[in-house]
Parts: sequence; structure tokens; C-alpha cells
Amino acid sequence: MTSFTLADLEAIVARRAASDDAASYTRKLVVKGMPYAAKKLGEEAVETVLAAVGNDRAHLAAESADLLYHLMVVLKLADVPLADVMAVLAARTAQTGLQEKAARPTD
Repeated sequence: MTSFTLADLEAIVARRAASDDAASYTRKLVVKGMPYAAKKLGEEAVETVLAAVGNDRAHLAAESADLLYHLMVVLKLADVPLADVMAVLAARTAQTGLQEKAARPTD
């Protein structure tokens, strides 16, 4: 098991987003803005789903890593810290998933 965490990834994304390194993919995503980064996140989500239904564990792990990376970029662009996401997850674990979903406001 690795000691690398999503918090580590968040810090790396933040550093690279603030850099002026023309070779940085993170910087490229940030410069292109939220619509582009969100589109890339969606593409990675689809690729992750396809890997999951394809029953290829290695491919699923790789696509999941891409998905998490792109999510961290989108969160950075939206100025939503990982801690906020983790707080929502922590609050949701205080009840069952079905209870939490039933308590959500309906549109």
C-alpha cells in the first residue's frame, strides 16, 4: 500500500496550477478553464466506467487515477478544497446511503 494520498495530489495540483511551466499538463488544463477541465473530467468518468464493465483491474486502476486527477483539477478551478468534499463524505457516513439519499431535497 502506498502512503500517497488525495491530499498529496491536491497539493501537487495546486503547485502546478500556479506554475508558469509550459510543459505542465495541469497548467494547460487550468489555463483552458473550467469548461475544458470539466469536459476532460467527464471523458475520464466514461473511460472509468468502460474499464469497470470490461473487468480489467489494471485498466480500471489506471482510469480511476486519471479520474481522480482530473477531479482534483476541477476542484482547484472551482476553489473547492478536498477537505470540503471529505466533510460531506464524513457527514454522509453518519447514516446509511439510502437514508442520506432520502433526506436530500428534491428539485
